[in-house]
Amino acid sequence: MQPSVQVIDDNLLTSLSLAAKESPRLRKNHNLHASYDEPCQRLLNAVEPGSYIRPHRHLDPAKPESFLLLRGSLAALIFADDGQIERIVPLSVGSGCQGIDIPAGFWHSLVSLAPGTVFFETKPGPYQALSDKDFAPWAPAEGSLEAGAYLQFLESALRQR
Repeated sequence: MQPSVQVIDDNLLTSLSLAAKESPRLRKNHNLHASYDEPCQRLLNAVEPGSYIRPHRHLDPAKPESFLLLRGSLAALIFADDGQIERIVPLSVGSGCQGIDIPAGFWHSLVSLAPGTVFFETKPGPYQALSDKDFAPWAPAEGSLEAGAYLQFLESALRQR
């Protein structure tokens, strides 16, 4: 089966943002790759404020990730091994900083700062759900009682910088 050309336009981005708003996780992705076995994973991610993305890294197998903001605003957070925030990179359309490339092995998370935020993500494949991410042991699991408080802590750190 031949893959089809996919157009990334305002209709797709709006539809994806609406789906994220309705999702319990407040995020939704749209895969541009046809299979998780492809050597290059390419996707759009819509992330609404209040979505908790647990800090993680891609160490084994080692995979870098690149994010390019298409709409909205978010912050990329880079952490030390002990969970301390080492760097905050604000990304906003029209701000002069719209993307980040994170080498393999760096602890990171993203926090959406505006409704309708959508970014393009790419990383090496294949995608294997059980080994794709190494979640930070110092950060609460998604859906846990502590996750909301930890997200508030991250948002507070963003406001202080």
